[in-house]
Amino acid sequence: MSITTEQLEDWLKSAEGEHLEFKEAKTQYDLTKLQRYCVALANESGGKLILGVNDAKPRLVVGSQAFLNLDDVKSKIFDKLHIRVNVQEIPHPSGRVVVFDVPPRPTGTALHFDGSYLMRVGGDLVPMSADQLRRIFAEGQPDFLSQIALGGLAVNDIVRLLDTQIYFDLLKIPYPAERKGVLGRFISEKLINKHKDTYEITNLGAILFAKDLREFETVYRKAPRVIVYDGKSKIKTRADRTNYKGYVTGFENLIEHINTQLPSNEVIGKAFREEVKMFPHIAIRELVANALIHQDFGEHGMSVMIEIYADRMEISNPGLPPIATDRLIDGYQSINEKLADIMRRLRICEEQGSGIDKVIDSIEGWQLPAPDFRNGEKRFSAILFSQKSFDKMSRNARIRACYQHCCLKYVTGEQMTNHSLRERFNLNEYKAHSASRIIKDTLDAKMIKIDDPESSSKRYSKYIPYWA
Repeated sequence: MSITTEQLEDWLKSAEGEHLEFKEAKTQYDLTKLQRYCVALANESGGKLILGVNDAKPRLVVGSQAFLNLDDVKSKIFDKLHIRVNVQEIPHPSGRVVVFDVPPRPTGTALHFDGSYLMRVGGDLVPMSADQLRRIFAEGQPDFLSQIALGGLAVNDIVRLLDTQIYFDLLKIPYPAERKGVLGRFISEKLINKHKDTYEITNLGAILFAKDLREFETVYRKAPRVIVYDGKSKIKTRADRTNYKGYVTGFENLIEHINTQLPSNEVIGKAFREEVKMFPHIAIRELVANALIHQDFGEHGMSVMIEIYADRMEISNPGLPPIATDRLIDGYQSINEKLADIMRRLRICEEQGSGIDKVIDSIEGWQLPAPDFRNGEKRFSAILFSQKSFDKMSRNARIRACYQHCCLKYVTGEQMTNHSLRERFNLNEYKAHSASRIIKDTLDAKMIKIDDPESSSKRYSKYIPYWA
């Protein structure tokens, strides 16, 4: 379909993102760079590379003389990448614009340029991670959770191996009078399958409702593990326990066990000062649920781990999140959507996208240091820190807290101010300069921006996240 000038004007108002990329290319554009961008866009479900437009706002048409022979460049892209990219020239009043419309990659196939499987991060092209490639190559195949954990089972085996009662209890509906009703519900949820006169338990059914995960060879290594250390390092282990009940069946016991292992803290909240457990219950609950839900089941020999130290708790899961760690507060994307859906409906975790917001809000309420979200080589970690006075917080910890506070305000329809940040750190009005310094440092780190750049008052300025 032909692209109109009106469509182009709409794109100019849009942010660069998953499906749009702008380049000036006033006189020329490197063919190799063009082909690499085509690979990255195709790997990200397709998109448009637009030449002749500056990539900074306000975005303006500057015109481009690159690739005057459109048939020639289409041919070169196809010869190199074996994908058909549509190329169109738009005669804009401010100059010639060239649009490369890149189709999405085929299902189960990742495109590469000379062996590099590329994706975009900001304005850069980087290799895709092993996790991302594995998920792409597995497309169209039965995923781990739909595969069979145990087969050839009788009705009594289903009830013996799975806690069917808790499913109905958490949904607050009566337990069926006949087992046929129980089995029918579990079949509809894809927790079990009926195969002629016998039944099969799927990995999803086992991992959520197993009375003992050790009964299932395919999933027992996915049982969450809680390790308690003496001091701030791993040198001496005080306790090590693996929870072998299914994620739904054993969730409350898992959270209770974690809470019993936590030391106490003196928390100075907005309206209280008391001795309590080190971290808010809601923060622990949400982060543990997130780790269980968002793990990569394709990583073998790895499980969710909760590690408790004298000054922090680290909750980690196999695999890396599909969204950047600094966008967890406002973004949500699960790689195990069926598992996530059941755990949300059973109220194990919060509604879609709100869990991390509640973690940050509870941490701020207790005036604890900001959590740190980190990507390792094959693991994602969420780290909670014990109480620390403002004076003892590092510069990076203050910037992280400022950014998270700004995000939290934004997603709740407000803006961060000097006053709100002082409240977050429990600073009185005479410490307004301290809050201003943190805001300046966070601005310099390009994590936040001023909501109204024309405002002359720094003290009463409002701030929003960099991505807003």
